[in-house]
Amino acid sequence: MITLEWLYMLAGAMFAAFALLSLADRKAKKRFGNAAFWGLMAASLLGGSRIALLPNGDFINGLIVLGLVGLAGFGFIGRSNPKTTSDLEREAFAEIRGNKLFLPALIIPATALFGTLAYNYTALGESGLFEARRETYILLGIGVLLAIAVIFAWLKPPALAPLEEGRRLIDAIGWAAVLPQMLAALGVVFAAAGVGTIIGDTTRALIPEGSIFLTVLVFAIGMALFTMIMGNAFAAFPVMAAAIGVPLLIQGYGGDAAVIGAIGMLAGFCGTLMTPMAANFNLVPAALLELKDKNGVIKAQIGTALPLLAVNILLIYFLAF
Repeated sequence: MITLEWLYMLAGAMFAAFALLSLADRKAKKRFGNAAFWGLMAASLLGGSRIALLPNGDFINGLIVLGLVGLAGFGFIGRSNPKTTSDLEREAFAEIRGNKLFLPALIIPATALFGTLAYNYTALGESGLFEARRETYILLGIGVLLAIAVIFAWLKPPALAPLEEGRRLIDAIGWAAVLPQMLAALGVVFAAAGVGTIIGDTTRALIPEGSIFLTVLVFAIGMALFTMIMGNAFAAFPVMAAAIGVPLLIQGYGGDAAVIGAIGMLAGFCGTLMTPMAANFNLVPAALLELKDKNGVIKAQIGTALPLLAVNILLIYFLAF
């Protein structure tokens, strides 16, 4: 059976390759920091579950996370410029092949979509080939491998081209590449620490009993605010669901759980549009596009985020009750 662990191994091997290539790149000013950072990422993905089985495994995994934070926080990682095609060469490729260059990229979502449908609605699903409820993730990884195979067969790039291009991109993104995982974990920590209970008790004390609209208002705005703090709606959801969504809106007022959960997440995503903590969405594009204002993306999105948040509040109120 192919499990999610296989994907972790695949991703870990990729980061290990980035680390080795960074270490060998004598032209990169921060090659040792980059090598250490991506090496720790590789160690976490390749051995994290095995390390956790050791007597002090959680402590060791914690040290890996602290190492990542330290390397990023003290500025030991930075951009690299691996040897790759020039702008003129890329323009020549584009002129010759045109939009066909996008075809390999489309293989990835196509494999995930049609593969999942085939696995779930045909006899293939009875084979037990993939771990239960993980088939889409696994097929996404298979799609990536298929796309790379097509690229090699079609364009015949140098053997290390995918890894060097990947390293160039991941170094440009930097620490923000791992921010979603860390922030999602932070949401679970907050929920386990009882933050949701505190917010729920405060809400009950301030809002009159039976006031559904005010409760919806606090829930949706809370989702947006916690998302702005944590940078990820998936991190905010466990807190706000435990505080207001489940005990008050669903159990207390009998609201539709599907509506509250789905549109509550959309309210959180409105916060994503307005925060630098969502660095992979808002800061990385500004850096890659070399915008003069690093918060330019956020400023452009606020005019959409606020009205959309208001619409989501109304949708929860009218559709869930």
